[in-house]
Amino acid sequence: MVKIDVWQAVLRILDNYLEVNNHRKTPERYTILKAIYKTEGHFTLDELGERLVKDYNFPVSRATLYNTMNLFLQLRLVVRHRFQNSTVYEASYDNMSHSHQICTVCGKVTELKTPLITEAINDTHLKRFRKEGYTLYIYGVCSTCQARLTKLRKKMEKEKEKEKKNKTTDKK
Repeated sequence: MVKIDVWQAVLRILDNYLEVNNHRKTPERYTILKAIYKTEGHFTLDELGERLVKDYNFPVSRATLYNTMNLFLQLRLVVRHRFQNSTVYEASYDNMSHSHQICTVCGKVTELKTPLITEAINDTHLKRFRKEGYTLYIYGVCSTCQARLTKLRKKMEKEKEKEKKNKTTDKK
């Protein structure tokens, strides 16, 4: 569910931009924006296109999606992440600072709450630069993949031991 104050602020940003730059206020732009801000977490352009059809009965062309996303990126209403094998987006107006942990084996991405990191960044004074937010990527191996890799390693060790025993037995 979109917070009303966030939704009003996002609409105001888009309205102001379109008016100042003499662009049309198309239903496509507003419906795409609504779908984005009702989506929790990350999404791909394909997932967004599917959601527009399924939830809003509002199909849009791939070109419209790309162009609209570029506009929203420019307005900082959306942020783009390039994770290992995919490009994903997320609403960013009320979510500019956060961290992600990314499994280098399966690619699973999890958002983290990191208040100490946020505090440290907020307390950091940068010369001639106004901070707007941060995104931190922490790469490693998730517990599911760790367990799978450990199981695989143990299986391979057992097979090696078995081969070793067979070779010793064959020599006798």
